[in-house]
Amino acid sequence: MSPRIDTTAMILAAGLGTRLKALTQDKPKALVELNGKPLLQHCIENLIVNGFYHIVINVHHFGEQIIDFINQHQFDAVIQISDERDLLMDTGGGIVKATPLFKDSKAVLVHNVDIISDVNLREMSQQFLDSNDDAWLLTQDRETNRKLLFNTENQLIGWMNKSEGSFKWVHPENDGPSTGSGTCSYQEMAFSGLHFFRSDLFAEFEVKPQSVIDLYLNSAKTNHIVSKPIQPDYWFDLGKPEQLQAAENYLNNLVK
Repeated sequence: MSPRIDTTAMILAAGLGTRLKALTQDKPKALVELNGKPLLQHCIENLIVNGFYHIVINVHHFGEQIIDFINQHQFDAVIQISDERDLLMDTGGGIVKATPLFKDSKAVLVHNVDIISDVNLREMSQQFLDSNDDAWLLTQDRETNRKLLFNTENQLIGWMNKSEGSFKWVHPENDGPSTGSGTCSYQEMAFSGLHFFRSDLFAEFEVKPQSVIDLYLNSAKTNHIVSKPIQPDYWFDLGKPEQLQAAENYLNNLVK
């Protein structure tokens, strides 16, 4: 199997881990363990298995611990650190800040450190490179209060928070999408924490703290940002202790 020399993988590992507060008082979320192994190690090893040999990791909360962890382990990949210890850039700003590190790649896969799944990232990376799209947001049809909104051509047009009844639109001047009758028309999909984009997509964006949602909504004004639905056998967001336990139980049952 050939390595993904044309695609960089970026692991978002700078978060404060507030939802795992009991476990992140003395370490970053990335070093919280799942079945005896840090989430970061799970993520790195999965990326390498999928052929990604250039990995960028952003750090902030207990960032020195992540740097020490990388220095103390020998992974079969070139790993670079995007250092946000002076200022947390949020999920979108962190990507923009790291953009210079993507210059030798055609595309970038972004992987939240607290996501674990069996998505075939090798296959999807090649499919993305073969496409004419500027970015793929890997999505799922699952229940969550926060949803990405896409038109009938799977293009990103907005975002919603159901619990608050709030919306953000790619073109807010239109107050959202509408049909000829003035009725809003869109498909709601949940974001998976996995996404691909062309390596220079955000090269001209200002380096500042911002969410990944705002980053893509702004980019979608002039670029082709689409939904790519996935149906993996398993996918876990390990942001809460109960989700961490559920993942441990599931993975333990897999090996029995």
